[in-house]
Order: sequence, then structure tokens, then C-alpha cells
Amino acid sequence: MTRDILLRQKDVANATCDWHKAVLDEIKSKLKDEQHFPCLFSRAAFKKNLLRFIFVENWSDYDVLRLADGLSEYVALSREWNGSLNTSYPLIIAFSLDIINNDQLENYQKFGWEVLQKLHNVDSEAWPSDVANDPHDPSWSMCFNGMPLFCNMSHPAHVLRRSRNLGKNFLFIINPRERFDVVAGDNSAGRRIRSNIRQRLDEYDYLSRSPMFGSYGDGSLEWQQYGINEDNSDRSDGLCPFYYNPQKSYID
Repeated sequence: MTRDILLRQKDVANATCDWHKAVLDEIKSKLKDEQHFPCLFSRAAFKKNLLRFIFVENWSDYDVLRLADGLSEYVALSREWNGSLNTSYPLIIAFSLDIINNDQLENYQKFGWEVLQKLHNVDSEAWPSDVANDPHDPSWSMCFNGMPLFCNMSHPAHVLRRSRNLGKNFLFIINPRERFDVVAGDNSAGRRIRSNIRQRLDEYDYLSRSPMFGSYGDGSLEWQQYGINEDNSDRSDGLCPFYYNPQKSYID
């Protein structure tokens, strides 16, 4: 595995590639708004230099496999988590403007699901037995290398929902599902944290929070929270583009 796929935040800050540094600078400009940016954990991770990055330059089969290698490295790192926020490393996957640069929300969402599907297709590990493989089941979560993940799609087509817009590039903000369950789980402390963040979200965005938002295990569908609409209307067909592929190990 190539060790320079998964980059530390400080490595990106010192990078020679202009668009890599520009992605970090745009994220910084959003997160430095400490009074308003709703995600307290993202701000804290940035201040502590905990962010990890994967940059995707092109979108060939080689690039899919390279991204899968970087995500495997991130999953291995995440398995070492000791429960402290100081060892909690959010992952930013950034795609170049040569891959996607469009003003239509639907095109960004379509591309995001294409990425997740192709990662699933080349995933060599079995799907966890305690996680549903049907995204229309409330217990489904995107999994890779046996780890459930939460995948937040961020892109410039979000104008009103500005908490999902971190700059010019299409980004995935990825965290292991476990961290949400531990830090903001279904208990009194976790519910207070979620309530605080969602109240801040209502104040930061130019419209109220999406009705798709929920908590894992409460009957809401996880996939609908990965890529959300610019308004609060329901999805037209209610069908997730992701499908479970029992064969895997191929690129479609």
C-alpha cells in the first residue's frame, strides 16, 4: 500500500500542490467561524490538526483502487481509536475540479453515490453481519473493510444549506459510525450534544434542518442523510442508488 495516499492535516498545509492547499484553506475559512459553524467536533478536530485527507486527481479504475487503498489505511487507523476526541480523525476525501465541477445538486449526489458504489465493489472484506446490506433498512450504514462509516457529501451546489458547502470541490467528510454512537449516542448526554448541534445548524443554514436527519437506530434512514436536498422536500422516489454487491472485487 502506498503510504502517501492518506495525508495528515499538517502535510496538506505544507503541500506544493495548489489545489490541495486551496481545499484546506477553504475548510479553514469555514471552520474558523467559531461562533457560528454548527459542528463542534469538526472545529475541534481542525484546531488540533487531526484532519486526514485523501485527494483524488482523476477518476479512472486506477484512481478508484488508489482511493480504496487510502480508505483502507484510514479504517486501520480508526480501529486504534481509544475513545478520546484527541485520537478521533475525521477524513476528508477531496475530488479535483477536473473530475466534477457542476452547479447541479443532482449531479453531485449522483457522483457521490457512484463513488460509494465503486468503493463497495472493490471492497475485499465481508459486510458486517450486524449491519443491514439494504440501504432502505434503518440499520444500514455504508461499510468498508468491515467498518460502518458515516459519509457526508459536501459541495458548492449547496447555497442555502451552507453547512454542506466547504468550498469549490466535491468532498466526502467521513467518520466511523462508532464515534457518533459513543460521543452522541442514544443517552441523555448524547441527546444534548445532538440537540445543541442541530440548533446551531438551524441558526447557521438559511433554512431549517433537513427532515431526513435522524439518529442511527431511531427508524430514520442513514443513506438519506449522506446527500441531502437543498430544500426540505422529500425525495421523489425514495430509492437509494446504492446496491449491495455480494460478488464485489470488481469495478462497474
